[in-house]
Amino acid sequence: MFFRKKETAGGAEFIIAGLGNPDRKYENTRHNAGFITVDFLADKLDARIDRIKFKSLCTTVTLGGKKVLLLKPSTYMNLSGQAVTEAMSFYKIPPEKTLIILDDISLDVGKLRIRRKGSDGGHNGMKNIIYLSGSDQFPRIKIGVGKKPMQWDLADWVLSSFTQTEQQQLETAVKNACDAAELIIDGQTDKAMNLYN
Repeated sequence: MFFRKKETAGGAEFIIAGLGNPDRKYENTRHNAGFITVDFLADKLDARIDRIKFKSLCTTVTLGGKKVLLLKPSTYMNLSGQAVTEAMSFYKIPPEKTLIILDDISLDVGKLRIRRKGSDGGHNGMKNIIYLSGSDQFPRIKIGVGKKPMQWDLADWVLSSFTQTEQQQLETAVKNACDAAELIIDGQTDKAMNLYN
């Protein structure tokens, strides 16, 4: 009798988690910059993020010579930590090898800010990841989605769509974020920061 070999704990050496909200209505909103980036990276690597596991959609790819789990939590933004910590626990991957890609309203659209670690910066998805893991040692790529205009409610702003001009700026940022992610996985975080911050 033949048994399919189970996925082993060595099946991934690194995690790249893009944060966002799973419903179709949120697809191209500011809060989904993390999802947009991970989808772009998967396309670039000719992979499909279509496996349901760890309360997320995920797939394993090879990037920078390493096996990397691409992860899109399906828990909604505020509970992103459930998916991320479940995958970390399964593969025994520490926070230092778990790259988080998220939106940042303090940065202009198209700008990136790469950090080795740090606080949640007021971002609810990051807040939940830090809370559930008990660590703030996650490298992260923050993608600028524009500052909230005075008259806007914060929730409405992050769930709004990009304008046509902003869409072009976002595309450049997403490409740069994917290149930065590859450098980070290759242990060249300083180079990524110098090039893209």
